[in-house]
Amino acid sequence: MKSNQKRWDERFKEKDFTFGKEPNPFLKKYIRLLPKGKALDLASGEGRNAVFLAQKGFKVDAVDISRAGLKKTKALAREKGVKIHTVYADLKTYRIEKEKYDLIIDFYFLMRSLVPKIKRGLKTGGRVIFETYILEQRQIGVEGPKRARYFLKPNELLRLFKDFRILFYREGIFKEGGRRKAVASLIAEKL
Repeated sequence: MKSNQKRWDERFKEKDFTFGKEPNPFLKKYIRLLPKGKALDLASGEGRNAVFLAQKGFKVDAVDISRAGLKKTKALAREKGVKIHTVYADLKTYRIEKEKYDLIIDFYFLMRSLVPKIKRGLKTGGRVIFETYILEQRQIGVEGPKRARYFLKPNELLRLFKDFRILFYREGIFKEGGRRKAVASLIAEKL
């Protein structure tokens, strides 16, 4: 936990927001497909997505390994006039309460062992929105992880949620925010 925590604390210590204050474009575009209620933002970083959800009426728990990131999450929430419950935790050992959430979001954090926890943590009818890099990202950009295990294989995200109702899925190279990125994006509902 210490090395990951240290690395992300170092990245988030600057005054400026590493990924900006605007929510992920995929989340923003498809917010209408997400059920209101209790939401969990996994690997929330500096909180841009958690704060966006709170602005849209969700009651949000934001979990991250970086104290610096969570501090910025709280500051952004204050700036935007919303409340966020922050949780400092390592997602390798974090326990998601069973059937607690209407929505769980995961952006650019791939830990396959977390998928069963996400599924258990959603209420029936709850939804997951998930987006992360696919292998092709290594050929098109410097952005993203270095190790192959942190990239999705073809159709892997679809297979991970095959027991859910898939409401939206895309996989490929897309241009968003002026940059090309190779991602898989999914919105799925627990049956």
